[in-house]
Amino acid sequence: MGEQVIASTIVPETDASGSLDGMDAERDERCRGAGGTGAGVAPDRHGRDVPDSSHDEAADRPPRPLGSRAPRFVKASRPLHLSWQVGVFAVGLAIVGAGIVLLPLPGPGWLVIFGGMAVWATEFIWAQLILRWTKRKVTEAAHRAMDPKVRRRNTAMLTIGLLVIAAGVGLWVSNFGIRMPWQVG
Repeated sequence: MGEQVIASTIVPETDASGSLDGMDAERDERCRGAGGTGAGVAPDRHGRDVPDSSHDEAADRPPRPLGSRAPRFVKASRPLHLSWQVGVFAVGLAIVGAGIVLLPLPGPGWLVIFGGMAVWATEFIWAQLILRWTKRKVTEAAHRAMDPKVRRRNTAMLTIGLLVIAAGVGLWVSNFGIRMPWQVG
């Protein structure tokens, strides 16, 4: 596995799709359109044709190179760059920590966690790779969710679930009635 040094950090080489040394063969095959039924359509991992995200406008742009996005004057001085990295890590850790706290509480926990990951991705390659993978998976899930078969299945499951809940509430009310909290005594 080849390596390159960026700002005195050892970085694994990546190909144009951002995967490590072309290790993401599934995505590479979809990007080439192998097995697809037409332009902009490629098979997913189950063999179903889904819109290929590699034909989006954002996917037509080459991915940003991996590495630090610190200003040049910061990169020029090793102690300053190290301090910058520590600061970025601390800010990202605080944001990710707040997101973890928000997970069980009402609030956008996952959104805050990914915001912290985005802060880390400005400086750390591992966070950039995680964010690229996450964006790719979210895009694929969004395309799968728009598939008519999946939408019909989800609608049927929701309807059945609501009917089961309504039957349970109906049984409860028929057996115990409705009592307001202030009338319990």
